[in-house]
Amino acid sequence: MTIVKHELRQGRTSFLIWTCAIGFLLTVCIFLFPEMKSEMGEINDLFASMGSFTAAFGMDRLNFGTLMGYYAVECGNILGLGGAFYSAFCAVNILSKEEKGRTAEFMLTHPVSRVRIITEKLTAVLLQISGMNLIIYVLSVISMLIIGEEIPWKELCLLHLAYYLLQMELAGICFCISAFIRKGSIGAGLGIAAITYFLNIIANITEKAKFLKYVTPFGYCEGADIVTEGSLDGTKIGIGLAMGVIGIIIAYRKYAKKDIY
Repeated sequence: MTIVKHELRQGRTSFLIWTCAIGFLLTVCIFLFPEMKSEMGEINDLFASMGSFTAAFGMDRLNFGTLMGYYAVECGNILGLGGAFYSAFCAVNILSKEEKGRTAEFMLTHPVSRVRIITEKLTAVLLQISGMNLIIYVLSVISMLIIGEEIPWKELCLLHLAYYLLQMELAGICFCISAFIRKGSIGAGLGIAAITYFLNIIANITEKAKFLKYVTPFGYCEGADIVTEGSLDGTKIGIGLAMGVIGIIIAYRKYAKKDIY
């Protein structure tokens, strides 16, 4: 587990920055809810008249006067985008950075197989993502307890689970990209995360683009669907996780045969 520990040490600064940033924003949003609760009726009426913009974020199907309706939109966007960017950031450089930093030859001279290298690096990525999600979930629960609101446990857990699976899918896809590039490209990972987010917005706006819900991981993280239906879409999740697993398999095959210098 030497490589895992090394990667965790190298990534601890970014882990703390991303976790603190997302956790802080979520906490602030939750603390603002009691102050805004009395005005939510007017806000609901306002959003109801905004047409496509309202549909783009699923706000036409949520009641902002409830904690979960408010949390699904305000906090959901923070967790969705922030988590997607962080998972892409972690995975997209994890394999290629050895070549970029000219440390690949040194690492490969040790009696460690490439399969072990890629397995431990993947483990480090998954541990960082899991750690961030656990901390953020605990912060959200504590914040809800502090403001004295009843916690909708089922919807809260489903929403956080959906975003956790989204991050795992994106990590698998970006991990695959990392096996092909040599000098690293954070922009590629962040770009994929941003594109998938906007594909979901497009799918919400027009019926003709509904098929995109099966392409983007944000399709199964729609807060309005989770809150109103009380469940996750198993088909969309299955497709998404399959894409992530395929990405990881391709990464193993590519890295095992790659000329590293």
